[in-house]
Amino acid sequence: MWLSDVRLVLPDCVLPSASLCFENGIISQVLDGAVKKPDLHGTGLTAIAGLVDLHGDMLERELEPRPGAAFPIELALLELDKRLAAAGVTTAYAAISFSEHRAKHIRSEERAREIVEGVAGLRESLLTEMRIHARFEITNHRAAPVLEELLAEKMVDIVSLNDHTPGQGQYRDLEQFIQYVSTWQGKTREEVESNVRERMQRAAEAPPSWEVIAQITKLALEAGMVVASHDDDSSEKVDLVRSVGASLSEFPINLEAAKAARAYGMQIIMGAPNALRGGSHSGNLSALEALEHGVLDILASDYYPAAMLKAALSIVERGMLSLPEAINLVSLNPARAVGMTDRGSLEVGQHADVVLVDHNDNHRVVATLRGGKIIYWAGHPVLPSPQSRVLELA
Repeated sequence: MWLSDVRLVLPDCVLPSASLCFENGIISQVLDGAVKKPDLHGTGLTAIAGLVDLHGDMLERELEPRPGAAFPIELALLELDKRLAAAGVTTAYAAISFSEHRAKHIRSEERAREIVEGVAGLRESLLTEMRIHARFEITNHRAAPVLEELLAEKMVDIVSLNDHTPGQGQYRDLEQFIQYVSTWQGKTREEVESNVRERMQRAAEAPPSWEVIAQITKLALEAGMVVASHDDDSSEKVDLVRSVGASLSEFPINLEAAKAARAYGMQIIMGAPNALRGGSHSGNLSALEALEHGVLDILASDYYPAAMLKAALSIVERGMLSLPEAINLVSLNPARAVGMTDRGSLEVGQHADVVLVDHNDNHRVVATLRGGKIIYWAGHPVLPSPQSRVLELA
């Protein structure tokens, strides 16, 4: 199948008018120029590689959009899947938290297991390739055995080390954290302060076991997966997580932590919403500041899939990166960071994961292809030629 006459964004350059040929879901040819009688015309559209999202928190929100209002995993996952495809995401790592001590809480270890198993059961029917990013809350001592079982069953693809104890990490600024939770959850300051004291006391009485943490990361590394560390707030914390094998630094809190991670050669992930909005909603390190200091490699959806492409393009508009460099932040770089060499760029031999963008219409995603098959189509006037069966393949 030929896709012709698109502005093609490659890892290091842009071809103003180019064509791609797909065979068995793989890019077999890249032509600088248009071809006659293509299966899919892309005139006026920009083609970029399918987005690779290493950290998306949205599934939990789909499962429980309001506290206590739970919906079936099948419904939540299928709805999120459509949103991801429409945002140009072709490979998504659903970030599942193993963090709460309360049974059946959306982020309890047992509920997390149910979600992971639910994703596994539906994976083959999804539009996007859905993988699991297990967020191991190191203060939750009941999470490790469950996570070990899932690792043994090969149901996890990334493990990240998380510590959301107030007073450090993401919640280093207690006053800001109390204000944020009070506003977000509609609770009084007194209620939030009481919860904060309880969590800090619990962490003090039963601190994380780095022996257990090292065992989890050892199992992950032996399985060939990447270990990430979340919300590091100091060079000392980076030293610690690096000692147990972490190679990805997610959302470092400040430049000190980001630069320490870079000194170790770790890949650094920041939130696309942070980059798009021009700063962190919680007052931590700005993704744009990280980029200015050369300590940003990857943008992840975090909590808003549509931000990935928009953030990359906003960085181009700010004059901070070229178009290929910015698109690499959401495609090539994340793929390579987790060892995937078969996707992330529109080159021969790569998966035919392609996003068509109308740069004359607010950079709108008008079509997403995964493995050469259309998984999202916005009814754009650029249509396949009449003899094509491309729509039937979707």
